[in-house]
Amino acid sequence: MQRVLIVGSPGAGKSTVAKGLARRTGLPLAHLDELYFAPGWVPVTRPLWLERLQTALDGEHWILDGNFSTTLVQRAYRADTVIFLNPPRWRCLWRAFWRERLGRYPHGGHHAKWPSQALLLDIWGFAPQAAWELAQLRTVPGLRLVVLEGDRQVEEFLNSVSCSP
Repeated sequence: MQRVLIVGSPGAGKSTVAKGLARRTGLPLAHLDELYFAPGWVPVTRPLWLERLQTALDGEHWILDGNFSTTLVQRAYRADTVIFLNPPRWRCLWRAFWRERLGRYPHGGHHAKWPSQALLLDIWGFAPQAAWELAQLRTVPGLRLVVLEGDRQVEEFLNSVSCSP
């Protein structure tokens, strides 16, 4: 495992898993949100976004967390492993609610008291997107696809990963 994508619904725990995996493996971690957004959660220009993404993908060792479906296949062809987080919808909604209420953000962001309607709709409607993404990922030759559907599976997976020397 040298180039790892972590994808899934908003609220699935991508950043938490990415940080845990980075600690255990020593692989450098980049969050796609940090590549896509300027401070204040303002999207950068498309050329800058794609340049930042390509720079990250050009590395020999990395973990990239984020679910930008428009670049999923591009990222998957460079990755050797994809960890697809697919917890129940209610868990993602719960996490999004508490992240907003408690001000816990994986890597900065807006601080609202309630999740936005757009975020809730993204979570609610993620199942068809998940099916499409999984189908796309299964077409990538040689890609290891790990689908984790709950916290216990995530914990077991992380515990199975060798620690860096």
